[in-house]
Amino acid sequence: MSISKTRTRLVDCARELFARKGFEATTMNDIAAASGKGRRTLYTYFKNKEELYEAVIASELEILSEKLDETANQIISPEEKIVGIIYTHLSMIKEVVTRNGSLRAEFFRDIRMVEHVRRAFDEEERAVIRQVLQEGVDRNIFKIESIPLVADIIHYAIKGMEVPYIYDRVAKGLSSEDSKRIVCDILDRVLK
Repeated sequence: MSISKTRTRLVDCARELFARKGFEATTMNDIAAASGKGRRTLYTYFKNKEELYEAVIASELEILSEKLDETANQIISPEEKIVGIIYTHLSMIKEVVTRNGSLRAEFFRDIRMVEHVRRAFDEEERAVIRQVLQEGVDRNIFKIESIPLVADIIHYAIKGMEVPYIYDRVAKGLSSEDSKRIVCDILDRVLK
């Protein structure tokens, strides 16, 4: 088995065990046994459980990053791309956190560790947002004085909505279509 396949197998087994048993209750021995690899192999790739947990988070963020790139590269208007980025980000974060069971508690308990792993992803996301905003400016759709500032504001607004969105506290009583329409209206006023 190649190095990348072995590492991926270890991360996948760790993700499954962290989700089922929780981070604290999962041992490196559990992960080695579940992966069918020895402890020596596990420690060749990861020096401790925290490093492996970071790799699990990073792999989830990589999937989200790919989805955001797909959204940004669609042949749709820049407005639709920004709305797509917002909803893709929020729905993917919610899916990751809820799908991973007890990892959800870990996500909220040790947000500093999660934020440490997210730094590279956050910069990639801001770059995607800047790219879409620049496209809108180049096509005379958006009137923006500072693309980096507006990208930061959009990015941090999305991050700030993660927890309320995960707990279904956003747009209570509104249909999905109505909430998207309102978000589009807000963005239209801000970006034009």
